[in-house]
Amino acid sequence: MQLRVLLEASEDGGFTVSVPSLPGCISEGETRDDALANIREAVALYLEPVEDDTAGRDTAELVEIAV
Repeated sequence: MQLRVLLEASEDGGFTVSVPSLPGCISEGETRDDALANIREAVALYLEPVEDDTAGRDTAELVEIAV
């Protein structure tokens, strides 16, 4: 999966990085490489399914798709 991220130098040093297509998916790092590694982890966690997502939906079907 390819995602565009917004990498910005922080005023206090380091970098802030966000994923515009994933609202609220933001991370940071002291170096550019650290910030990019951290956002990869943040994206993985953001996209990880949560068991509660289908709780209480007896008629729901959980289907996996590739993107």
